[in-house]
Amino acid sequence: MIRALLLSVGGQHTHGAEELIQQWRETPGSSLWIDIEGEVTPEIRQLLQSFDCNDLAITDCSRTRHPPKIESFATNCFLLFRGITRLDDALNLVPQQLAIWVGQDYLITVHRGPSVSIDHMIQAAPGEMLLQSPDILALQLLHYAAGRYLETLMATEEKIGDLEDALLESNSDEALKELVAYRSRLRKLRRIFDYHARMTETIVNDGCQHLGTGAGDSYHLRRDLYDRCERLLSLCTLYYELCGDLIDGYISLSSHQLNNTMKILTIITAIFVPITFIAGLYGMNFANMPELGAAYGYFTVLGVMAIIATAMVILFRKIRWL
Repeated sequence: MIRALLLSVGGQHTHGAEELIQQWRETPGSSLWIDIEGEVTPEIRQLLQSFDCNDLAITDCSRTRHPPKIESFATNCFLLFRGITRLDDALNLVPQQLAIWVGQDYLITVHRGPSVSIDHMIQAAPGEMLLQSPDILALQLLHYAAGRYLETLMATEEKIGDLEDALLESNSDEALKELVAYRSRLRKLRRIFDYHARMTETIVNDGCQHLGTGAGDSYHLRRDLYDRCERLLSLCTLYYELCGDLIDGYISLSSHQLNNTMKILTIITAIFVPITFIAGLYGMNFANMPELGAAYGYFTVLGVMAIIATAMVILFRKIRWL
């Protein structure tokens, strides 16, 4: 599906499809936004080539998985952004690749499925501002897409706090499973945000002819976009490390409890070893055992066992094992 939006020299907006492309070509000074939803077919490739889009950039756009990037060409600037199809509270991400070409007086967006960010820009952006500057519109589009990540990610902090409390309760095993799952998903998100942060850092520091350079009109928006992507990366890294610390802390606590249990069992074993030895010694069936004929032998052996056990308990208390 192809949607097009034409801004005439007089400031009038016209919504349509491919027919607006020819009208744009015949109207110098007008601006055009082409939004392409679906697979990159040979016809779509030919359309993109007519706008002098680089063949390798078109190939990157047609791939289902490609790292976010930015490339500057003579007639346009190409951006590849990892957008969102779905990102729930558990951080299960279904990504959507968004390709953007920004020219002097045109903007082209390509995505496989419906894009919430693009629909938002078309419906919510003020009509008098839409397409006044394709570079500003492209930056606003990326800014809104990054904001969708930020809203969900910030809500994760409360969930991680709840899981931290659950680790100390009876359902700690379930909480541990959730923490491990969160950590895995945060690791995937961190990789995406790292690409985005590097891409927007290039936009701010190196600039791009068709997105603005230096302290131009788009500088503050470029800087704000970079700050938002950098914040996403830092928050994701923070939550990832927090989940790791909670998991390590739970494992350390479990190991400590196991060590205490093993220590108690070891102490009990140490107390009963000499007693068991004595009981085993006098349980042997030899005919000539002098103590067997002693009148108070039984009570004497029991007393010796009690003295040994009491002495060992006192010793363990003295060395603070009990």
